[in-house]
Amino acid sequence: MDSPKPHVLAVRDDPLDEWCIVGLLCISSAVPNNGLSKKYPFAIQKGLDGISKNLKSVKKLSSGDLLLETYFALQSKSFLLIKTFLDLPVTITPHKTLNFCRGVVSDDELLFSSDEEILEGISFQGVVNVRRIVTRKGTDTIPTKHVILTFSSIVLPSSIKAGYINIRVRPYIPYPLRCFKCQKFGYSQTACRGKQICSRCTSEGHSYSGCQSEPKCAKCHQAHESVSKSFPKCILEKKNQEVRIKKKLTYIEAWKLFQSESVTSYARITKLSKPAMCTQTDESQTQLPCPTLQTIKVSTLNETPTGLPKQFSVSKAIPSSDTLSNNPDHFIVPSLLHRSFEVPVTLK
Repeated sequence: MDSPKPHVLAVRDDPLDEWCIVGLLCISSAVPNNGLSKKYPFAIQKGLDGISKNLKSVKKLSSGDLLLETYFALQSKSFLLIKTFLDLPVTITPHKTLNFCRGVVSDDELLFSSDEEILEGISFQGVVNVRRIVTRKGTDTIPTKHVILTFSSIVLPSSIKAGYINIRVRPYIPYPLRCFKCQKFGYSQTACRGKQICSRCTSEGHSYSGCQSEPKCAKCHQAHESVSKSFPKCILEKKNQEVRIKKKLTYIEAWKLFQSESVTSYARITKLSKPAMCTQTDESQTQLPCPTLQTIKVSTLNETPTGLPKQFSVSKAIPSSDTLSNNPDHFIVPSLLHRSFEVPVTLK
């Protein structure tokens, strides 16, 4: 069985047009109190299965609406025709932003073309918007070779054809969304419920313009302004933004995933730092006193060893060249050597 083709959303007004193949749909209640939020998950799943089974994913948004992700065009069209869901009047529309994706292309040849010319030349590849990245030097605006492309698809293509040039497409990672009212990340100023905070000194009641106080960050409380892009909190937000874009997650979901991947668990730390099982003994307990060994002179066959009585004689001849002092390879315990001379013999 062939795998379903990627979703492609063409620029058409009619959502049921044959080219409007969307992958993400939003079900919202038409009643003011949003009756969908009061429905049990079992009833919602049963109602979805009655329209089309095997959806890719189903999520409930903070507003109470349902976000559906379909596999192919037939599923999307089946839901777009629905007017009531679980005996409630609903509106099912394609999601306004999640059915699109953005990428960045960079090529020196694009410097000589305007945004309108680029859009006209590559619109047949699913591109619906073109915006060039510019830099500012003083009061001058300098265009760059980097161009942001918006595709009518949830899958970012690996490359595009700009005339005869094949250009690689990279995911576009925008700057983290920040509120200029309370100086926090994750939402814009229009959705902020906090108080007005100065981005320079973090004091309430006035804005940045005209502030002469010492700089203080509202996030890390260090001696820099809250709009600085080099402090640790901003760097973490940039990495979280990259995770959110690449894995197509919400801000909270991406932040939880980023924290779980960046923080090493305590069990792993203790496993890596587990010491080897060994014991240490005091050195003074292992150094036992040992008497000094003395060199013993062995007599020849015709001589009696020094210190022995005359009634004793040697039972075995030992050459003079094999004494302990001359040949270190012969190790003889002194007690055994002494016993070898204690063999009694008969005196005539």
